[in-house]
Amino acid sequence: MARETTYLELSQDGGGAHKFYEVTVDGTAVSVRYGRIGADGQVQSSSFPTVEKARAAAAKKIGEKVRKGYAPAVAGQRSARSVSRRQVTSAPSTARAVAPVLWRFRTGSSAFGIHVDEDRCWVGNQAGDVYTLSHEGEVLARYSLPDGVKCLVADEFWIYAGCDDGTVYDLSSKVPFGAYDIAADVDIFWLDIHEGVLSVSDRSGGLTVIDHEDEFQWSRRSPGSNAWMVRADGRSVYHGHSQGVTAYAADGGAQLWHTPTNGSVLFGWQEDHTVYAATGRHTVQRLSKATGALEASYRCDAAVYACATSPDGRHVFAADYASSVYCFDADGQRLWKLGTGGGSALSMQYLDERLYLVTTDGSLICMDASEAAILAAQQGSVPTAVDVKSAAALPVFTPAVSAAAVATVSVAAAPAGGVVVECVQQGGRTRVQVVSGGFESSWNVQFPRGIREPGARYVVDGLHAASGGFYRVRGEIRRLV
Repeated sequence: MARETTYLELSQDGGGAHKFYEVTVDGTAVSVRYGRIGADGQVQSSSFPTVEKARAAAAKKIGEKVRKGYAPAVAGQRSARSVSRRQVTSAPSTARAVAPVLWRFRTGSSAFGIHVDEDRCWVGNQAGDVYTLSHEGEVLARYSLPDGVKCLVADEFWIYAGCDDGTVYDLSSKVPFGAYDIAADVDIFWLDIHEGVLSVSDRSGGLTVIDHEDEFQWSRRSPGSNAWMVRADGRSVYHGHSQGVTAYAADGGAQLWHTPTNGSVLFGWQEDHTVYAATGRHTVQRLSKATGALEASYRCDAAVYACATSPDGRHVFAADYASSVYCFDADGQRLWKLGTGGGSALSMQYLDERLYLVTTDGSLICMDASEAAILAAQQGSVPTAVDVKSAAALPVFTPAVSAAAVATVSVAAAPAGGVVVECVQQGGRTRVQVVSGGFESSWNVQFPRGIREPGARYVVDGLHAASGGFYRVRGEIRRLV
């Protein structure tokens, strides 16, 4: 029987939905491809006992989309909508001294994404490249993602990259996969994740919250636009935008407080009891998480692109559009201002007396933020920065976008100690649950939506119980055949 393909699109004016849905029937196999118009999208495949049942399943899927407003279209006639890339300017620093930079790695494209933990440093740029490095500047690996990286966020042991293609990729194993698929009408500006729950802030000032199974939970619209800040904890979600910072209950049930800020919020940071909003009017403002009250202000000499703190809150760091980096004490007194020597920092993180910056020229910079090093820099003495080079044989990892792209392994050859999971149908949705013994059988597994196929079994290197009552995958995913 001939292969049959039905292609639908939903494109709304005014920045609304702009997405496609394609169903292909090939004998007893049905594949669905969906996503943003102009992108490759995600693929799901299913098989049925007979051709008739396959055609009936396809007709049901098509009918559901038509009722939601999708209409037949020709692939390629509509163009992808332009993605909002952060438009930033950078000027030379006015600081008299240069920061004590230990090493610098140039990624080749403007970089926003950074995460630094006890094991390694991560940097993601607008070309879709994510690199991992040791704390001493050795390049360890590269991930090549389909679109520009907006930000990198961590949740316990897991690292996620939010990209301009609307997908949030899990980079915790060798083969990255799409863990969350953001709705096509959400123009992502920033992300945060807490216990598997993803919070997304967007261009229009919206806030969207999605659970660990990539299912919509709730959304709110804050009074401002251009929401470059979202931070979350177990109690609240803190949303920074052009009109200030708004806090919502974690379940979306109520707005807890709203505090206007001195200028549009361009970046946000959080500690246990406070949130920090970096603004376009040269200021970082510290707000109480409980009430939104202004507790302290940190004044810079230009618009502030990024901020961070030491873990104890003793020091507050900031970076402005004029390629300078600052340090303040907790009460707001400026302790120093130094030039980055490598563009304006768009994000930053502090760890063990080192300050890590990602910049407009695409560099990941590691600077010595110890008191001795800063004092020496103010007096004109700085180390010679090491210019880190990437190895020619650097391993490069790309996402698995469909079931066909996932490695297979026979039951007999499954790795010892591997955990078997199975895709099951529950209430019209495909869930993933654990088959191996020793696990809570009622818990679901956070698993790539693009490779969920009813009845399919996979083996993973391990699972980790998350506090939200679900499992996360540890290591490689392989299909059992």
